[in-house]
Amino acid sequence: MTAAYPAFHPAASWAGSMPMMQGTARACMVRLIDRRTGAAHRINGTPLTLYTRRPTEAAADLMQGRDARIWEVRIEPIEAEVPR
Repeated sequence: MTAAYPAFHPAASWAGSMPMMQGTARACMVRLIDRRTGAAHRINGTPLTLYTRRPTEAAADLMQGRDARIWEVRIEPIEAEVPR
């Protein structure tokens, strides 16, 4: 799924309405994506990935000072494995 900071992408409302689990927001992976290549932004060869329960805030931080025509933020919920 793709979401972005609200000022830059209409799909961002998805992040604000994420389902709650036991009173807390679900954990998410937030990545900065280069629209020109479709690849995640890398630092020293490692993709920049944030793990958070506040994806909208993380997206805002990642997009701060960046051109939304070049960058987008992808938010993916982390599915917890349920022991059997």
